[in-house]
Amino acid sequence: MTLDIMMPFYGRFDHFQQAVNSVIAQSDPNWRLVIVDDVYPDLEPGRWAQRLNDERITYIRNETNLRPSRNYRKCVSLMESEFAVLMGCDDVMLPNYVRRVNELVAEFPNASIIQPGVSVIDGDGHPSSPLADRVKALYRFRGQSEAEYSGERLATSLLRGNWTYFPSLVWRATELQKYGFRIDLDVVQDLAMLLEITKGGGSLVLDDEVCFNYRRHSASVSAVTGPDGSKFAQERVLFQEAARDCASLGWTGAAREARLHLTSRFNALTDLPAAIRLRNTAGRKALLRHIFGR
Repeated sequence: MTLDIMMPFYGRFDHFQQAVNSVIAQSDPNWRLVIVDDVYPDLEPGRWAQRLNDERITYIRNETNLRPSRNYRKCVSLMESEFAVLMGCDDVMLPNYVRRVNELVAEFPNASIIQPGVSVIDGDGHPSSPLADRVKALYRFRGQSEAEYSGERLATSLLRGNWTYFPSLVWRATELQKYGFRIDLDVVQDLAMLLEITKGGGSLVLDDEVCFNYRRHSASVSAVTGPDGSKFAQERVLFQEAARDCASLGWTGAAREARLHLTSRFNALTDLPAAIRLRNTAGRKALLRHIFGR
């Protein structure tokens, strides 16, 4: 199987080079990389990508800046293979990523989503274990090396705490094309898509073999939109919708987790000191509203 690796680009040149080179270094050569430059001001990363001598790599520069969700939608429209990943332009694939994904697809041919094993690195590429990732590890399913989950059990777990890593996820392309990434939720669009696929009967395969380095740093969209409260406003919309939809499916446990969203509220609490330090009054009020469920 040829894996489509779609890479929306807008970020640091050095991180981008590391990301692209990590794809080129894959032990399994059955991949296709499509870089979609969202009008990054510096033209040199694009020039560098165009100079790469590999017929499996395609570079596209948007005419206008689409921002994350619309650029994800464009990436989905360019998918040609059965399975694809929307890789972050600052993340790193370990050499076994494509090989392991192909093994999992062969073992679970009906899966809609695959979450390979992930480790976390900081902005400089060093191993890292911040609070957010320690919490993810607590909520993640435990058990055998690879297993498939679906239905209310999966929805409840994701609503309790989204332990997946969006840039590492492998998606069945037809599922992404069916639902489409929401443009009104440009920070939590991954959880929205995971829930839509789960509610529609899709399944997720979770694996323990580490083959992807997720880069967590202060310039990420999630880190920037935390202290100003905008991320949590989007989460509140998503949880309200999820509570309604899960209740209509008879998934009472999942609906309860959506209504409570305790982990999200705790996350807002951890961002509150930054909002206070930055004297962001609007952000402080938004965070307090989310923390106390108002």
